[in-house]
Amino acid sequence: MTITVHHLNNSRSQRILWLLEELGADYEIEHYQRDAETNLAPPELKQPHPLGKSPLIEDNGVRVAESGAIIQYLCERHGGESWLPETSGEDHVRHLEWMQFGESSFFVPVMLKIMAGRLGAGAAPIMPRIEEQFAAHVAFMEDGITESGHFVGDDWTAADVMMSFPAEISVMQGYGEKAPKTVRFVEAVHARPAWQRARERGGTYFAW
Repeated sequence: MTITVHHLNNSRSQRILWLLEELGADYEIEHYQRDAETNLAPPELKQPHPLGKSPLIEDNGVRVAESGAIIQYLCERHGGESWLPETSGEDHVRHLEWMQFGESSFFVPVMLKIMAGRLGAGAAPIMPRIEEQFAAHVAFMEDGITESGHFVGDDWTAADVMMSFPAEISVMQGYGEKAPKTVRFVEAVHARPAWQRARERGGTYFAW
């Protein structure tokens, strides 16, 4: 059966397309475009998901939302076992941590910065704290990249897929100079043929 991806442009669902390309899975895309003025997802996304969330996949009658759950599901059921560390080792624990960090801890300062940025001068009192937290999370991510350029071990894992978006956001926000390993990680992701195929199929994706 073909997997359907409900895909929002300029969003975290791009990494789901990347993973599907890496796995060689058969998939089709339902495209949704952000509002040009508000940058919000269109109301049509509330048809497949009550909260209007993307990514969302449909696979043989099964719907899966939330990036981490989708990545885990695809690796377990569509030939991505090699992208998941063995559960008996420490790499498994580190993998669990990065899978959670990419969608929880890291995105608190990201969302705060986005929202505060729309307030203009009214957000001035809280911006130093937001910037401090953003920088701290980028530094934590930078320190976590191994010498081989991955987040867990010496080869590509689902944690790298999850962390690709936080890494891209960090570079786009101007933290590349202080996070050279993060820059190299993003470059390595973008150099993969599977990522390039996903970028072509997914459509608009920031300035990459």
